[in-house]
Amino acid sequence: MTEIPGVSYVMPVLNEADYLEKAVTSILAQEYTGEKELVIALGPSTDATNAVAERMAEADSRIILVDNPLGRTPVALNLAVRASTLPIVIRVDAHSEIPKNYTKRGIETLFRVNAYDVGGLMDAKGRTPIQRGIAAAYHSKFGFGGPAYHSGAPEGPSESAYLGIFRREVFEEVGYYNEEMWRAQDWELCLRIRQAGHTVWFDPELKVGYYPRDSFKSLISQSLASGTWRAEIARRFPEGKSLRHQVPPLLLAGVASGVLATAIEPLVRASAPVPVRIVLNLVKTVPAVYAVFALIAGLSSKADGLMDKLLAACAFPAIHLPWAVGYVKGRLRGAAGTVDKGRVK
Repeated sequence: MTEIPGVSYVMPVLNEADYLEKAVTSILAQEYTGEKELVIALGPSTDATNAVAERMAEADSRIILVDNPLGRTPVALNLAVRASTLPIVIRVDAHSEIPKNYTKRGIETLFRVNAYDVGGLMDAKGRTPIQRGIAAAYHSKFGFGGPAYHSGAPEGPSESAYLGIFRREVFEEVGYYNEEMWRAQDWELCLRIRQAGHTVWFDPELKVGYYPRDSFKSLISQSLASGTWRAEIARRFPEGKSLRHQVPPLLLAGVASGVLATAIEPLVRASAPVPVRIVLNLVKTVPAVYAVFALIAGLSSKADGLMDKLLAACAFPAIHLPWAVGYVKGRLRGAAGTVDKGRVK
């Protein structure tokens, strides 16, 4: 860098009254001397989100509000990016808190490795016991498996990037967010960036505080939508297929078979051949075996205290099984119209 580039932060927002002000404060408090602006795309919230945003915009001219009547994340992002003006575009989230050195470190990395998109670690945290348990499940490899931005990995090229720190010109070259992708739009954009010959980079020093869902009901909804859109990626793009995405559907089949075997085994116990009874008894153990693994993973998680660890163990099936249902649905029927109604993501 020969000069310090200005930064446009872009934030899609829907129903974030409880989190928005703290997120915005963390953005505007960045230890970065370049020019800053924050463009917030406001969806049709049913809480006080818009009032909070309007109050902050009146108090700080760097905050720009744009209307997103459809409420969809990729539409919000495109509206915000187009309304922004500065050379570096940084996607931020109302459920995230970026550390004070995030912008400086991210832009330095962007130019140091000649990348066009840089992302870091999703440092999940919680305010309530359930949210802390869910956050611990996010950090666990048993929870999400491969993505570096959940459990960490060495610095290097990446398939995708959490949130994203972009050179503005990349949008002119490869296009904006795909508005058909109600979710997973970041992965699809990163695919186009990589296909254009540019680098997407993971920097574990970029740790973003993230508040996940705060109830198991909303976590299940999120997981269902995530699985459905992951399947849509697999349907559309050869690069979107991975063997690790087959594990949750296999788990779902095993757990469902175990429940069914438990239900029918007493009915056929007397008449079924011995091999059939042996198979049924083995299949019956699958849910219990999974529960034991989830318990072990919860107890060995980063959660503090026994209660939070047990809640982390409960979070694993709320992640895995709905995700698997969504993935199967998405592979069979596609993801059109599927959206997590909890909040923008």
